[in-house]
Amino acid sequence: MEQRRNRRFTLHLPMSITRSGAQRVAVAGRTQNISSAGVLFMAEREPDLGGAIEYVITLNHDGIQPVSLRCIGKVLRAERVLNGSDSAAFRIAATLERYEFIREQLVFA
Repeated sequence: MEQRRNRRFTLHLPMSITRSGAQRVAVAGRTQNISSAGVLFMAEREPDLGGAIEYVITLNHDGIQPVSLRCIGKVLRAERVLNGSDSAAFRIAATLERYEFIREQLVFA
């Protein structure tokens, strides 16, 4: 039986990869599960294995004041999977080494 140090939470949240290695990117994705040590998510672009990654998870996308979590980590593994439309996607595991909360500014008209 597999033993994990950190409890995982199944959360399907929108996210975006903003940096992969030294390259700035804009790749949308969706989380599958999150722990205090890392995240498992789906994206359409394969990242560099072992490379640095920066990603932003949107926590309260339907709320009055959206809150995002900007994370920096390292890509542990990437597995190619097929979605329903025969297009390829990647299931990616990445560490969560540093993070900061980003609150969107409210604009009143």
